[in-house]
Amino acid sequence: MYRGLCPKKPLPAARYAAVRTLYDPRPSKEEDILDSNALVLHFPAPKTVTGEDVLELHVHGGSATVRAVLAAIPECAAHGAVVRYAEAGEFTKRAFVNDRLDLAQVESLGDTLAAETEQQRRAAVRGNAGKLGRTYEGWREQLLLARGELEALIDFSEDQHFDESPAELLGNVTALVRDMLRAIDVHQTAGQRSELLRKGIRIALVGPPNAGKSSLMNLIVGREASIVSTEAGTTRDVVEASLDIRGYLCTFADTAGFRSSPQPGEDVVGAVEREGIRRAKHQAEAADVVVVLASLERDAQSGRLVVRSDPETLQLASKAEACVIALNKRDAAAGPDDLNTLAAGFGNAVLARHPNLFRGAEAVPLLISCAQATTGEAGADSCRPADRGRPPTAPPPGGPHTDAESVRRGGDPGGIEALVRQLVACFGGLTSLPPDLQDLLAVTERQRQLLARCRGHLEDFAAEAAQQDADIVLAAEHLRYAALSLARITGRGDAGDVEEVLGVIFEKWVSSRDRVGVSVTC
Repeated sequence: MYRGLCPKKPLPAARYAAVRTLYDPRPSKEEDILDSNALVLHFPAPKTVTGEDVLELHVHGGSATVRAVLAAIPECAAHGAVVRYAEAGEFTKRAFVNDRLDLAQVESLGDTLAAETEQQRRAAVRGNAGKLGRTYEGWREQLLLARGELEALIDFSEDQHFDESPAELLGNVTALVRDMLRAIDVHQTAGQRSELLRKGIRIALVGPPNAGKSSLMNLIVGREASIVSTEAGTTRDVVEASLDIRGYLCTFADTAGFRSSPQPGEDVVGAVEREGIRRAKHQAEAADVVVVLASLERDAQSGRLVVRSDPETLQLASKAEACVIALNKRDAAAGPDDLNTLAAGFGNAVLARHPNLFRGAEAVPLLISCAQATTGEAGADSCRPADRGRPPTAPPPGGPHTDAESVRRGGDPGGIEALVRQLVACFGGLTSLPPDLQDLLAVTERQRQLLARCRGHLEDFAAEAAQQDADIVLAAEHLRYAALSLARITGRGDAGDVEEVLGVIFEKWVSSRDRVGVSVTC
């Protein structure tokens, strides 16, 4: 193809860009120049992205030039070669077939292309280096060696004296399997955390009717996703909205208000509202983070400020992986003393019933005001959803101010930004890993399922090996199935590994027989 497009110039040196004039290879009366001063790069196999020879043409912009070059390329094919456009994902497939990428790297590449948030991108790029694939392949090779020793014991135990007894050999392999099981546990846990980054963190807003859940959701997502009304029970179904908060993909769910019986002056709980409450409970049970919203209200008889909450929402939140408790309508208080006293009292009461709700944090709920955030008193520029969706290093519109600076300038009048920061802290707790395990965030759900299958076979081996009259043949089969599960993670194929096992047997055991003068003929 290069000779057809550049008939008068030699092939450029490997991996060096060269300026070339591209000619139309089709016969004509005059030389037809497709593009002058194009850049041409030649990458010889096998050290290329696909493992094959690669020729890159960097032509000048313009659809006409690109179409002319693409039309001329098939005319350069010699000896009956067929030139066609690559199919979707074909370059990645060729890289996998030619052992330039393993299947774990291919999955990470797909996650990188599909990443919509910063945290998704960070998790995806960690798998591109192939560290996960090398880890799983190392485990597979260890199992292969262990199985080879067991197979040799089965085949040659009557002809050759072994330094290790069968029980001792099974014990050594069991120790290896135990270490591998512990490592698999870590990978499976990391897979659950990475799945939250990949698919999004589910957040349920729960609380009594008219506590401000719909207003809070609209403020966070930055649009009128839920209907806001002073009438209790406006939300009857689950209203969902997805957005990016500080690099985390989140799905917020506004739910119906919880009430089991009508309060004085309220309507009777009807069938539709009961169904909405049932769905709200289901949404809270399935959520990763539950935001419990209570409200500050004036008692109709005494006129005192009281906290209106629902015990069932707190019970549901105590079962969630993470939760945030907030008191809305702080603007109803006469002064800060009332707020501090009410918040502390409510927090202590919640802590007494549900000690795990605050999870080591200060037992004081967040004080917010959706009304103040909506009116934008004292400047609510820091509450803009566009700011919350940006990475922390990127300045928000209107200036590079930080959250702390925003608060000092009165930029968070309703406390919504403080609530968002607490949510982000919850997200970090659900998805973070120690620095030395960050690469495990690239573990996918498919890999996690195969690791679970491998774990089951390894546990079966350990159970068999622990028996007094252990069946070595059955134990070796458990190792074979475990190794096959690991092979499917990296894409080593579903085919058997008989040749590899035989190679281990004769490389390890035949050489030892040669040293003691035993002749083996195959």
